[in-house]
Amino acid sequence: MSDDEREYSEEEEEEEEEEERRDEAHQKKPTVHEETVQKTEAEMVMEEKFKKKRDDEEENWKEYIETWRKQRAKEEDDLRKLKEKQAKRKYQREAEERKLMEQKRQQEEQHMKAMEEKRQREMEEKRRRLEEAEKRRQAMLNKVKEPEQIKPNFVVQKRTDGGPGASLGGSAMDKMMNVAAARGDMGKTKEQLADDKKIALSFRIKPLEIEGLDKEKLKEKAKELWEIITKLETDKYDLEERQKRQEYDLKELNERQRQINRNKALKKGLDPEALSGRYPPKLQVASKYERRIDRRSYGDKKNLFDGGFETHVVQSLEKVWNDRMNQFDEKKGRLPKWLGEQPGKKKR
Repeated sequence: MSDDEREYSEEEEEEEEEEERRDEAHQKKPTVHEETVQKTEAEMVMEEKFKKKRDDEEENWKEYIETWRKQRAKEEDDLRKLKEKQAKRKYQREAEERKLMEQKRQQEEQHMKAMEEKRQREMEEKRRRLEEAEKRRQAMLNKVKEPEQIKPNFVVQKRTDGGPGASLGGSAMDKMMNVAAARGDMGKTKEQLADDKKIALSFRIKPLEIEGLDKEKLKEKAKELWEIITKLETDKYDLEERQKRQEYDLKELNERQRQINRNKALKKGLDPEALSGRYPPKLQVASKYERRIDRRSYGDKKNLFDGGFETHVVQSLEKVWNDRMNQFDEKKGRLPKWLGEQPGKKKR
């Protein structure tokens, strides 16, 4: 066999084998109906599983929704009850607040009423005391006559009616009582002083009471008022003159005191105005006859007067002590040997 024939035969064999394989594959290949039946069965199984799952999910979702609705209804019911409770509590609280405000208002009214009654009692008591003081003052003015001769103002007359200043010049206790009374008046506020002034003026300045008076009585009333004004102006003039005299006496007494202090300072060798000032005189630590100006400070000048016998004794004792301590330090050396039995040493 030639080479060409051998190659041809091999190609035919290959073609025959390929045809056989195609026939086998065609015989094994299923029909379209069989494939449709197989796919439908698988899908049915999957659909059943999916449907079952979906039914379970829907049932679970329905149960969840039902539970949520019940919970929501319960919460709404609780919220409604809470709002009703809050509204009820708010109404009760408003009623309690109104009641407390009414009680507080009544208490404030009672307190204000009590304070007003107390103030009225104090005003009546103060008015009564001032009226008694004014009566005593008027009695003193009517009893005590002004002397013709002007006396020095440092002669104080005692009051005989027992009023303020009756015991002036008496015992020390009376003087302290007068000082305490004056301090009490000075400690009052402007409002208290104004109230005292109003009360004093209320019973000093009497109402006119001219309603229903005829012409003659009005003339008598005007004449009476004129006499009162004249008397008050006279008293005012006398008091002004007395004040001038007192001021003159004070100036004279101050000048006398200044002259006395001046003489005392000159006797002591001080400056003439040393004892007349507000502060005591300065210390003189150097002679006034020195020609050089002293430039030392106050501490240096003060140290000039330090010392004396006590300081000398202290310095000498300190020196002796230091000397003896130095001698002891110089002699101090090795300690001597113990001659007897040393304490704590064991015997052999």
